[in-house]
Amino acid sequence: MIDGAAIALLGAIAVIAALTFRDYGLGWDDYAHSEYGTLLLSLYGSGFKDLRAFSFVNLYMYGGGFDMAAALMAKILPFDLFDTRRLVGAAIGLVGLFITWRIGRRIAGPFAGLCALVLLAISPLYYGHMFMNPKDAPFAVAMALLLLSLVRAFQEYPRPMPTTIALCGIGIGLCIGTRVIGVIAGAHALAALALLYAAELRASGPRDATRHVGQFLLTFVPALVLAYLVMGLVWPWSVIKPLNPLGAMEYFSHFFERPWKERFDGLLLAVPDMPRSYVPTLFALKEPEVLLLLGIGGIAGAFVAATRREIAASRRAALLLLALAATLPVALAVVLRPAMYNGIRHFVFVTPPLAALGGFAAAFLFERLQRYGRAAVLAGAGLLLAAVAAPAIEMVRLHPYQYTQFNHLAGGIRAADERYMLDYWGLAFKQAAEELRAKLKPGRQAAAGRRPWRVAVCGPNVPAAVELGPDFVTNWQTKGADFALVLGEFYCADLKAPILVEIEREGVVYARVYDIRERAVSSIFTLPPP
Repeated sequence: MIDGAAIALLGAIAVIAALTFRDYGLGWDDYAHSEYGTLLLSLYGSGFKDLRAFSFVNLYMYGGGFDMAAALMAKILPFDLFDTRRLVGAAIGLVGLFITWRIGRRIAGPFAGLCALVLLAISPLYYGHMFMNPKDAPFAVAMALLLLSLVRAFQEYPRPMPTTIALCGIGIGLCIGTRVIGVIAGAHALAALALLYAAELRASGPRDATRHVGQFLLTFVPALVLAYLVMGLVWPWSVIKPLNPLGAMEYFSHFFERPWKERFDGLLLAVPDMPRSYVPTLFALKEPEVLLLLGIGGIAGAFVAATRREIAASRRAALLLLALAATLPVALAVVLRPAMYNGIRHFVFVTPPLAALGGFAAAFLFERLQRYGRAAVLAGAGLLLAAVAAPAIEMVRLHPYQYTQFNHLAGGIRAADERYMLDYWGLAFKQAAEELRAKLKPGRQAAAGRRPWRVAVCGPNVPAAVELGPDFVTNWQTKGADFALVLGEFYCADLKAPILVEIEREGVVYARVYDIRERAVSSIFTLPPP
């Protein structure tokens, strides 16, 4: 029955995604990524003669599996390219939800799996990004797949099944082939393997322990071969020269763009100067409280369980693997203090193991409640449902801007608006453009001389041009512009001009369109444009 509920929930989320995927707008990087996908298809279609993908901005440093899949599906499905990208993102996100359910189920049973699925589904960081983030959301799913395959491998130690080895190979290849930082999973896996070795060393002596580790590692040779093939398929630049992945790691080890400023805790800070508290603070303020409480409890429980000798070593290794996957990336960000920006979108991949461990904690708590009778279990279930319903309702109210959500600890988006970034991707331009076109269409208010409408844009210019369509010309300049399309972020000015369109949620302005015809507007920026 519990598994049936999980399958029903996945089906419901799939229906919701199918009905709403077109609501999500383009982010800053979407257009460039769509071009990258087209170039990668051309690379393969030309038999590796068209090499433009290998010098396209810096995207060749990333894998393009998602971009290729979306470009290919756009040739098949009856949607335009960008709607197809939203749909493909939703489909991949659903795969990540399914995988997280299976992880939770493997480590603590069906109820833990269902709770893990629910916790990930109400994560605005995961759900909001899966529709429109071409790098971080697919990477999160790839990492989840690798974690599931490694959990299986440790449970089947020292001789994992061929299907498990194949899953490991695919997971490794997709992780590194999407973002080279995927190599961090090796640290989690080695730590878990060291725990297994130490446990067997204590129980059986060095001979058996060493033999079994050797057998285990030997079975991974085919997985590594498969991983290299998969990595090369989704990231062809990585295999044209053997050291290219190392080159990408070196490239991303330094901040490679001109620094800009973003708002954090009410201050405007250059992205290389963000405090060490940046990632932990935003996790604490953006993720639902129930996910944080159960996730942190699950992490603590997993670390404690890893030290308990009476627990099977394979189970301890799997729990240690997940606990490190949920904590090590955040710890490294605190210690190393890299340039940090765009909220915590780069850490979407932490949410599946966090949700899985949250399911582990929920299962532990409900097992304890059963000792106090049915009334205690029902009370606990009611409390859990209420805790889950609150962020789910908030996500519905914010649609399609779920990724901008802040929890009650932050005071919601109204309190967070003056202190943090909300719609940094600029998704609200889609709705603003649609409403502007609707206002202009009834009267056919053609611009002077039948020229295209001119729009000054504060925000992502190319996505604005795509959303507005061919009857509009966009740039940064206000001189000669008919309208100003601006995000509700700190770097866009509030203009003294008639407001034609206003996109808002809960009293917070996400985007506006001003009528600036025959008005002297010196600038739409409060800071120099990027």
